[in-house]
Amino acid sequence: MAELEGLEYGKSDFVLLDEVTMEQFMENLRLRFEKGRIYTFIGEVVVSVNPYRQLDIYGKEVIEDYRGRELYENPPHLYAVADAAYKAMKRRAKDTCIVISGESGAGKTEASKYIMQYIAAITNPSQRAEVESVKNVLLKSNCVLEAFGNAKTNRNDNSSRFGKYMDINFNFNGDPTGGHINNYLLEKVRPSGSLYLFLSLCHSKSSSQASNNDSLCHKAVMAALKVIGFTAEEIISIYKILSTILHLGNLQFTSDGEHVILVGEDTVKHISELTSTEPENARKTLLYRTVATGGGEVIEKGHNEQEASYGRDAFAKALYERLFAWIVGRINSVIEVKDYNPALHGKNTVIGVLDIYGFEIFDNNSFEQFCINYCNEKLQQLFIELILRQEQDEYQREGITWQHIEYFNNQIIVDLVEQPHKGIISILDEACLTAGKVTDTVCLDSMNKKLGQHPHYTSRKLCPADKTMEFNRDFRIRHYAGDVTYSVEGFLDKNKDPLFQDFKRLMYNSSDPVLKEMWPDGKMSITEVTKRPLTAATLFKNSIIALVDKLACKEPYYVRCIKPNEVKSPMLFNDGRCQHQVAYLGLLENVRVRRAGFAIVNQHGFEDDVAYGHTKLFVRTPRTLFTLEQERAALIPILVLFLQKVWRGALARMRCRKIRAIYTIMAYYKCYKVKAHFWEVERCFANVRNMADYGKSVEWPKPPAALVQFHRITQHLYRRWWARQLIKNIPPSDMAEVRAKVAALSALSGERVDWGYSRAWERDYLASAKDSPLTSTNFVRITKELKNKDQYSQVLFSCSVRMLNWFNNTKDRALLITDKHIYRLEPKKHFKVQKRISLDAVVGVSVTSGSDQMVALHTTSQDDFLVHLQRGQLNPNQDRVGELVGSLTDHFTR
Repeated sequence: MAELEGLEYGKSDFVLLDEVTMEQFMENLRLRFEKGRIYTFIGEVVVSVNPYRQLDIYGKEVIEDYRGRELYENPPHLYAVADAAYKAMKRRAKDTCIVISGESGAGKTEASKYIMQYIAAITNPSQRAEVESVKNVLLKSNCVLEAFGNAKTNRNDNSSRFGKYMDINFNFNGDPTGGHINNYLLEKVRPSGSLYLFLSLCHSKSSSQASNNDSLCHKAVMAALKVIGFTAEEIISIYKILSTILHLGNLQFTSDGEHVILVGEDTVKHISELTSTEPENARKTLLYRTVATGGGEVIEKGHNEQEASYGRDAFAKALYERLFAWIVGRINSVIEVKDYNPALHGKNTVIGVLDIYGFEIFDNNSFEQFCINYCNEKLQQLFIELILRQEQDEYQREGITWQHIEYFNNQIIVDLVEQPHKGIISILDEACLTAGKVTDTVCLDSMNKKLGQHPHYTSRKLCPADKTMEFNRDFRIRHYAGDVTYSVEGFLDKNKDPLFQDFKRLMYNSSDPVLKEMWPDGKMSITEVTKRPLTAATLFKNSIIALVDKLACKEPYYVRCIKPNEVKSPMLFNDGRCQHQVAYLGLLENVRVRRAGFAIVNQHGFEDDVAYGHTKLFVRTPRTLFTLEQERAALIPILVLFLQKVWRGALARMRCRKIRAIYTIMAYYKCYKVKAHFWEVERCFANVRNMADYGKSVEWPKPPAALVQFHRITQHLYRRWWARQLIKNIPPSDMAEVRAKVAALSALSGERVDWGYSRAWERDYLASAKDSPLTSTNFVRITKELKNKDQYSQVLFSCSVRMLNWFNNTKDRALLITDKHIYRLEPKKHFKVQKRISLDAVVGVSVTSGSDQMVALHTTSQDDFLVHLQRGQLNPNQDRVGELVGSLTDHFTR
């Protein structure tokens, strides 16, 4: 790998740094970023820096470069990790996962897309339609989920506001057969505010001010929905739900002193139309809350202005959340593996791709950031356990003595958040379940009392001198990625289920089947006692624990994404921001663990730098490694040539023995097949002399390949013998006519339907008293004179013809063809010769394919003869074209 990129691009693997320091790490990272090398290895981990520009490193040619190659055969790339995960899954039948982590704007979502595209490109080489359909839906699902789950933020143009883990199922051939998507903690705060998340989706199709990009994105989302399998009715329902959320954002309340009043009844009417509910029911749900008393009585309690606004916001968030969950479920119903039987289809292996929100530190960090950062703590814990600890454990197993590298184990922070009865989530849940008015401040006091001694927790009350926090509002957690101050305001409301049951019943009773399907819990009556639902934090904690368990049972591959600057510049590399990310991603510790151990090589005279394990040989420093690489590079061609020579010799000897055996078998088999064919031909044609057709109806046996040419010659000989049997019975006087007909057959067969083959040919029709009774005597006299004069031997053909001159006038003439000349005669002037052409000057004859008797005789002087043959007085239906062509052809052939 060290030879794939020049030194001007820095080290392709951070393990190869001369010294493992933050300064050298950052210098190498900056150099590679400035040179357009955005990917770098740390062993098998890929560090990716967002380039904020399009790079030409993802085309078909690049995919082919990485297909089936080992991890270090090519420069660092996402494709190298994707191919390694795919090979481990396909070759070793191992479930694998690719964990993509980093902060918001570091390029995690784009990385997951390229990984999905690579897996799609290298699978299904036979182009099976059902597999292509699965791949298409898997790829299109990204587009849909981004449209509904991503948003433009100050830090990122396409920020994921939810976590996504996709399992891709593969059959024993390594082709994708389906998948499943899990989504985590959709951020619901956006629908209740400006609602700009949905504006391009809902209005780009009709708004004249929408940008071309928005319009193209909208069309792409609509096309993706159709490809996945959403019906037209379902897409309309999605639009209606989005419009409902927009209208809810515009809904306002006011108070007349005693009652809360809706500002703008038209808005409520629009909402009821969009949700397919009764307007009065929608209005009552927004203004009142139905409560069941202990005695089973049902009463309606009017909201105050604050409660009504709270219910409206909760309803908008719940609509958004349930719509998103329904879309994910709908996609899963399409891509899930159906009718799977391990006995019939073999082992079903999985590649998981995790694209989840990165660690976030904002000016104001609320409940969402608390959950997101807790998720990153869990993933970092998994990274430590599976990568760093795995590395150290291998050296211990091999019996290698080495200096232990300390790295930050964030288990203490994970326990701070999730530990039963003591953790922050338990304290939040306890506050939510406590009867009476429990405020966020009361919850903060409870956390201060129970967690005040924890080394990673503090607040303004516990540290009064720290003015960066506010009293009764802020608390701080010392995360592995840095200190984050959280505002406790809104924590309890976001943690418990804030939606009144009236809204659930309203949606369940909608006549829109999609909406009804989203709200199954609205089926319960008002007086039904139900178990208190789990809080948002507990649900999220349980899902993250399940995710970590799911990842832990797979062979992991990591992509660590880094954001180079805050202004999305392709040129700026902010050292401070990048160094912070390198620190909280634990990349330097990762390098140290890789370097504290040894890289696997062959021993070559570096005794002081080599350690021997139980099953492996290890060498320590990069300098030694580079020297060994150079020595290995010099020896490899010699070793390869030697191995090739030995192996090629062995292959040649084996091939020679096989060929000798093959030729021996072939010789005997050919001999048998030849004899068998001779015997079969002899049997079939033994009695053909006595058959009426002389064996023409006998079917020839199929010859072996060696006798194909001999078979053709034998058939030709037979056909000559068969023709001789027929010809020998023809009288000699008829042979001239037979030859002429054979010549005409070869020239006209398939071109003219009727050419006179079934009648007797007289050829010299002008001399025949039957055909020309009035002029035959005179014609015979003239031909004798011409014969004496021109010394011809025989008449080949003669008959009456009609000619067309340049003035479109027809003239009756006579045509005489001898073995020396062609004559045009004038019958009315005692067959006076009008034109004489030497027969040797004729180069061709043209006739039509119709039933007319037009004949053109072509000459070397291009003085062509164009005549229309006449049919004679006694035989008006005779076709004489074939006779003329046959006579001339036979004459020239002989």
